[in-house]
Amino acid sequence: MAESNFFPQSQTLNLRQVAEMANVTLPDGADGEFLLRGVAPLENAGPGDLAYMDNPAYVGALVATKATACLVTPRYASKVPSGTVALVTPQAYRVFAQVLAILFPSAMRPESSFAATGVSPGSFVHPSARLEHGVRVDPGAVIGPHAEIGSGTLIGAHSVIGPNVRIGRDCSIAPNVTVTHAYLGNRVILHPGVRIGQDGFGFAMGPQGHLKVPQVGRVIIQDDVEIGANTTVDRGASRDTVIGEGTKIDNLVQIAHNVVIGRHCVIVAQVGIAGSTTIEDYVAIGGQVAVKGHVRIGMGAQIAATSGVNGDVPPGARWGGIPARPMREWFREITALKKLASGGDSAKDDDASS
Repeated sequence: MAESNFFPQSQTLNLRQVAEMANVTLPDGADGEFLLRGVAPLENAGPGDLAYMDNPAYVGALVATKATACLVTPRYASKVPSGTVALVTPQAYRVFAQVLAILFPSAMRPESSFAATGVSPGSFVHPSARLEHGVRVDPGAVIGPHAEIGSGTLIGAHSVIGPNVRIGRDCSIAPNVTVTHAYLGNRVILHPGVRIGQDGFGFAMGPQGHLKVPQVGRVIIQDDVEIGANTTVDRGASRDTVIGEGTKIDNLVQIAHNVVIGRHCVIVAQVGIAGSTTIEDYVAIGGQVAVKGHVRIGMGAQIAATSGVNGDVPPGARWGGIPARPMREWFREITALKKLASGGDSAKDDDASS
């Protein structure tokens, strides 16, 4: 089977350029004009490759690496082999990401599945829709009446953009996405299968049956938001669902009606956020966290994976567990339970031996 190069390298970088990106000085004797052939993980890197290291799990791979150069945090700089140029920076991973973005720009966001330029045959654009110059529309995409889409934006194959939706410039809407009742800012990335603006889950429950509550709000997604595959963002019931500037959301996340998420938050896979919750700026939520409705998570708070949040979380707090509580309290309880369980087993062993 022939190999397929999904992400062709667009250019090369030399050691001096990488050092400048890291804001470090090259070690004595290093050839700043040496052209790197590419990037590779520590264990696979060879002559001409750039690697990075910032995790203790890979110390063994660092010691044995054959990479020409390695971006490395100060903690592990002494472990770099003598044949590898150490580029020591506290932000090794971040600089490595910048290098990757230069070498492989096509991996930065979903691209056209059809190498489309302009509006492709087989797409369906309503005559009243307004598309600025430079919008790309892949085959099978549907753009509804009075929708507005900014220049440089891609609408992927079989995606549906509903009536009156507004999408800003330089956005990337991957295949099989639906966007309804929503306004999107600039440079928004929606990965395959994302659903934006569908009904929130609202019912007036009672013995006569569950009466559907019409959901008449919108979804507002600000600039530079990225949303992972198969994530859903419900429109507001009577207010708007809002996702703030620069927030990054992983795959398979559920965001319910009226939720407000602040700027530069990180929300990991399989999180569920119930309705009318407010998440302030710079919050980080680990995978599989459940957040009860009508609570507030304060600015800069961190929630550990698989936790259950059923009350307000103070700004800057680190919480975990079910129900979620301050991390130290949670750890003390886990330690106490382990000791209790260990003591119980010892007592059973004593009874058995007697």
